[in-house]
Amino acid sequence: MADKDFVKEIADIESDFAQWYTDVILKTNLVDYGPVKGTMIMRPYGYAIWEFIQSGLDKRIKETGHQNAYFPLFIPESFLQKEAEHVEGFAPEVARVTHIGQEPLAEALVVRPTSETIICHMYSRWIQSYRDLPVLINQWANIVRWEKTTRPFLRTSEFLWQEGHTVHATEEEAKEETLKMLEVYQLFLKEELAIPVLAGKKSQKEKFAGAQETYSIEAMMLDGKSLQAGTSHYLGQNFSKAFNIRFLDRDGTHKFAYQTSWGVTTRLIGALIMVHGDKRGLVLPPKVAPTQAIIIPIASKKPEVLKKCEEVLGLLKSLGIRAEIDQTDASPGWKFNEYEMKGVPIRIEIGPRDIQNGVATVSRRDTLTKTELKLDTIAQDIQVLLDAIQIDMYEKANNFLNSHITTVNNLKELEAAIQNNHFALSMWCGQSACEDLVKEKFQATSRNMPFDQTPCGDACAICGKEPKYKIYWGKAY
Repeated sequence: MADKDFVKEIADIESDFAQWYTDVILKTNLVDYGPVKGTMIMRPYGYAIWEFIQSGLDKRIKETGHQNAYFPLFIPESFLQKEAEHVEGFAPEVARVTHIGQEPLAEALVVRPTSETIICHMYSRWIQSYRDLPVLINQWANIVRWEKTTRPFLRTSEFLWQEGHTVHATEEEAKEETLKMLEVYQLFLKEELAIPVLAGKKSQKEKFAGAQETYSIEAMMLDGKSLQAGTSHYLGQNFSKAFNIRFLDRDGTHKFAYQTSWGVTTRLIGALIMVHGDKRGLVLPPKVAPTQAIIIPIASKKPEVLKKCEEVLGLLKSLGIRAEIDQTDASPGWKFNEYEMKGVPIRIEIGPRDIQNGVATVSRRDTLTKTELKLDTIAQDIQVLLDAIQIDMYEKANNFLNSHITTVNNLKELEAAIQNNHFALSMWCGQSACEDLVKEKFQATSRNMPFDQTPCGDACAICGKEPKYKIYWGKAY
């Protein structure tokens, strides 16, 4: 298959980004559509990426003192009713179980849309004294939210995630936990997914249902839209009062505990695709790429070529590099295109002439550039190259993000920024009416308020009134 024909298998990233995304996830066998509307099947290549995300993030979560547990999928419906704002926020998406066989249940069950309620129920039984605190628990699980409009990884009726749920004796401890976990997410995306984010506090209108404060990390996709990549919620005493989570403090009095919850989902894979991809398909950061280096034998029927490929494979694996040899009978050109579309960070070509010269031809997926590396030191050089690719991919994404943020002072400027696929940064009066107006006029929403609140103007960009906050606006998935 010719090079240009291979690229034609996926839509043009510039003119039809949405179709490009769909084509890429299907052509690279990341997912397939499930038989139930809104569900997806994660195929081995897609699930392998999730496993690297899961293991890397799980390590960081445990390093901060958290332990993993698992809670049931089914939750009594009455639990969801205990926190009014929480039930109102999730009611439209909740799947209910009303019968077992032909027998109606005395009380309907909900399939977890999130686990605050059932976990809080258990915490009310487990926590009696200040000696039981803090409780630092995380779980890896599946979630069901019956979405009207779905897209694989970004929004599906069932998805995978981790959700942390912690309990603390004081407000200060809980707030510290909330921000600490947001930073864990921010560093994980930077260091392992090569994704820069904007961290900050959500508006009251955009916060999690039942939280006092919600903080988010927002990533910019190549089409200028935001993807909320992770959230951390300070719940205060909202759930502890609803579920009677009290403890006997050192002073001999009973007090309601303070709580947090936080999570990221499989939409991080969607972020990887839409932050780093290009017209040829996926571009995967080495740290989460299932295959970091693919070896392509040139004139593979010659024994010395395959022998040298196997020798290089052994050297790479000895350094912990995830490498493979493609020994299929497809042409080298077809293989080049296939692994470019799948986003494999490094391609190594070895043929008779290369062996004669003591080199291998090495291609970087992120820059599509080629170089020659000496066979004598190729394993060490490939490791250095993988590290460089990881850093360069972050820098490229970070430059893109920074070049697509526009500071605005009025509605006209805000509209122009959104139309140009930029995030708009402005001052805001804090009124939800201004958020409603931006959504109605430009189909954009407030993303978050950065921690650095140094003013960027002297009036609300929407209504012109006295400003209270600095805030990002943008279209979002």
